[in-house]
Amino acid sequence: MFKQALSSIAAFALMFSIGSAFAAVDVNTANSDALRGIKGIGPAKAKAILDERQAHGPFKDANDLSTRVKGMGGKTVQRLEAEGLTIGAASKTAAAAPSGNAAPPGAANSAVATPVSASTSAKPVVVKK
Repeated sequence: MFKQALSSIAAFALMFSIGSAFAAVDVNTANSDALRGIKGIGPAKAKAILDERQAHGPFKDANDLSTRVKGMGGKTVQRLEAEGLTIGAASKTAAAAPSGNAAPPGAANSAVATPVSASTSAKPVVVKK
C-alpha cells in the first residue's frame, strides 16, 4: 500500500515537473528569474533584455528582439523560442480574443462559459435513471 502511494506521488511530481519545463515565458512580461528559466538565458542576458524593455518599451516580434538586444541574433532568438521564449504572446492573445460571450467564427463545437449567479433559494437537482 505504501509503495503504491509513493509511486503515485512520484508519478505526479514527474508529470508536474515536465509540464512546467515547457511553460512559455513572454519576453515582454517576464521578470529576471523567469527569463533565466529559459535554457540559454543567463543573468547578464536577462538583465540586457529587461534594461532594453524598460528603456524602449515592449518587443514587437523576434526581429525586434534580435535587433535591440546586443548578442541576440536571429538564430539565437529562434533557439530561445524553441526553448519556450515567446514575444508578446499574452498581448496578441488578448487582442485576438472576442469580446462578450460570442464564439469565434468557425467554432461550432466550442463551449462558451456563462457566469452563474448564486441563489440562496436554489436547491440541488437530483436526476434518477
